[in-house]
Amino acid sequence: MQLHTLVRVTPNTKSRQVGRGGTRGKTSGRGTKGQNARSGHKKRPELRDFIKRIPKLRGRGVSSFKSIQAEFVTVNLDAIEKAFKSGDIVNPGSLVAKGIVSLYKGIKPIIKILSSGEITKKVTVSDCAVSASAKAKIEKVGGTVKAKVA
Repeated sequence: MQLHTLVRVTPNTKSRQVGRGGTRGKTSGRGTKGQNARSGHKKRPELRDFIKRIPKLRGRGVSSFKSIQAEFVTVNLDAIEKAFKSGDIVNPGSLVAKGIVSLYKGIKPIIKILSSGEITKKVTVSDCAVSASAKAKIEKVGGTVKAKVA
């Protein structure tokens, strides 16, 4: 073995270059100047600008004249005549059960009974709004109305 034939077991590792020759030199991969090149830079999300442009809707939303109270679901006397027997109780639950009206967002709707058609069966109406003429027809047959007249 001679000195000029000696070889290192692990090669000498070179340090990363700094400046023009290095991989992260000069601008450190940030391009040149501007907001993105600065330390602590943070661009606003693009979506935020669109959100800020949308006008604020005050009050009760788009249509402030729309009533808060739920609308009546109307049921005519001829539908009650077909579905119910004499002596039955007509209320929102029984109307949903018979399939005359359907649930609204999982709850029983507010029902108003109108006088369209004729009724011959004696029924008891409860928890429904009833028109004056429908009440007169129901009571004329011998039925009863345990509800507010609207």
